[in-house]
Amino acid sequence: MKKVFFLLAIFISYAGFSQILDPVKWKTKTEKLSETEYYLISTATIDQGWHLYAQEIPKGGPIATSFSFQPNDNYELVGETIEDVGITEDDKVFKMKIKYFEKRATFKQKIKLLAKDAVIEASVQFMVCNDTRCLPPRSEEFTFFTSEKSKASAVKKADKVADLNDDEASSLLYGISEKEMQQPATDLNALGTDNISVEKKNDSSSLWSIFGLGFLGGLLALLTPCVFPMIPLTVSFFTKKDSSKGSGISKALLYGFFILAVYLLLSIPFHLLDSINPDILNEISTNVWLNVIFFIVFVFFAGSFFGFYELTLPSSWTNRTTEGENSGGIIGVFFMALTLAIVSFSCTGPILGSLLAGSLSSDGGAWQLTSGMAGFGVALGLPFTLFAMFPNMLKSLPKSGGWMTTVKVVLGFLELALAFKFLSNADLVAHWNILKIEPFLILWIVIFAGLALYLFGIIKFPHDSPLQKIGFSRIGFGVIVAAFTIYLATGFRVNKETKTFSSLSLLSGLAPPVGYSYIYPNECPNNLTCFKDLKEGLAYAKKVNKPIMLDFTGYACVNCRKMEEHVWPIEKIDNILRNDYVLISLYVDDKKELPKEEQIVVNRINGGTRTLSNYGHKWSHFQTVFFKTNTQPYYVLLSSDGKQILNDPVGYTPNEDDYHKWLEDGKEKSKNTLNNLFNQVEFN
Repeated sequence: MKKVFFLLAIFISYAGFSQILDPVKWKTKTEKLSETEYYLISTATIDQGWHLYAQEIPKGGPIATSFSFQPNDNYELVGETIEDVGITEDDKVFKMKIKYFEKRATFKQKIKLLAKDAVIEASVQFMVCNDTRCLPPRSEEFTFFTSEKSKASAVKKADKVADLNDDEASSLLYGISEKEMQQPATDLNALGTDNISVEKKNDSSSLWSIFGLGFLGGLLALLTPCVFPMIPLTVSFFTKKDSSKGSGISKALLYGFFILAVYLLLSIPFHLLDSINPDILNEISTNVWLNVIFFIVFVFFAGSFFGFYELTLPSSWTNRTTEGENSGGIIGVFFMALTLAIVSFSCTGPILGSLLAGSLSSDGGAWQLTSGMAGFGVALGLPFTLFAMFPNMLKSLPKSGGWMTTVKVVLGFLELALAFKFLSNADLVAHWNILKIEPFLILWIVIFAGLALYLFGIIKFPHDSPLQKIGFSRIGFGVIVAAFTIYLATGFRVNKETKTFSSLSLLSGLAPPVGYSYIYPNECPNNLTCFKDLKEGLAYAKKVNKPIMLDFTGYACVNCRKMEEHVWPIEKIDNILRNDYVLISLYVDDKKELPKEEQIVVNRINGGTRTLSNYGHKWSHFQTVFFKTNTQPYYVLLSSDGKQILNDPVGYTPNEDDYHKWLEDGKEKSKNTLNNLFNQVEFN
């Protein structure tokens, strides 16, 4: 437990500093051994007081340093990466012998050349700590050259586009530079028009919504057999142990607070990741293989809820926290809350997993996760506090019984349905073209039809008690689920205007886009004409002399689908998008590889560098550099030449009147800008 508290402390300590710490600097070189053999040498210079860890670390210790070399036909690795001797001693925090480096560390990887002039791409992942804090793991990318010719070629290419903050480089990659794209507020006022004030989706409103979902998840967790029976036992402990009623209530309040604190602490590491790289949570949520892992994990969670096996954390964790309860006072109450979190994991774990995955897939990232965790913790801790304050209310609680198993099985069906949401994300982002709208809807229809059959007592699972009769509430819920199953089937109705299947509002962001179809495929939402490349879209807008709507979106973006499927199809909005704007949709999670000449290293706006290796990286960086935001959806109206922003960009705007007013305002300002230019030409 000391190790756990220490790690939490250093996370909190680090979160309190706004600066980006960078205590390790890397340099690389090649050393020729023979005509065909070389050493690739990576040298780390480490700031005073910091430790860089070795490549081999015992289980349970810090993150080890690891090198990855991108394979190609010009070389092959010989043996393992070797490292300096370093220092090996007992670590006071992790309580084990750990090898680390101070001040300087050198790593060598031997290679054999298979062709001359090889260029080798590599990366290193590492973690550093000092006496007061540890920094989250970081990655650095390296390039090694085995000849001056290969180096000169690479340098020449890099010089061509050296830094995307440079206007010339931005023009080369995007067809537009920062200097050309100026905020037009004063110019538009001179034209006699006012900047429109569009009511935007308030971030705090979104956070409260996530809090509400987390609260609902906590209430569901309360109804499971892992938590519900604990309520009267725990309340009885507080009210009977202390002779003073006030003391029992104060401890119950403290207990509820510590339950909330435990779940809030779980979100801290994600804030650290977000502060280092604003795009990292988007990278995590749209990573193809991570979404596949989420799919597998959710199926595994579903099996647990169905009763095929039990999920538990290591018993040693429970033993240690139980020992901590004997400390008494505030510390003892804290360990009681921590014990509840651990022993109830088999029921709360899948719900928390859903909350984590859903937050990472949204555009709010770490703060949405914190908000959801807060809601979950409040819902879980509140009953213990309320019943301790008003113990007579315990009599109104239903008795534990088979109904709790029913709640778990229902959650299992929901977990199984959500699993296919993450598999759909992976399919969309990777362009596998497998889990399109038709098979997705069929799978969900089968899952919810199965849930309805279970509620009606036709299907049973291992832990189900024999049903003497089906209660009214169970029948009622079964009817609702059956109605939802029929609703899912209506998703196969064809919208004649858009020539796609009909969008289901309850599935926005959960199901694939209706245009992602085997039967009615469409590249753009609602059969609009759109461009997915900025340069092509700019060229077309200049040709037809129409203003541009930049649509920063994502295949896995929930609110993007809501806008495209339920706001854009509204007649007055569809008409203006179809006839008055050139739509350019830029997908920030597109994993399709960029052409080699565009795979360059760029500077992040908050320090450090990154390699643009796919189209998602390119458009995400473009949005961050030009518009200083990385949330989606994000809509920007530009003049037909792409060099002027017409009004304030907006994000998720579900109010159709606000969104239409914003589009009309941009159109009018585009006309006024053109008229002003014509007047200037005539005057001159």
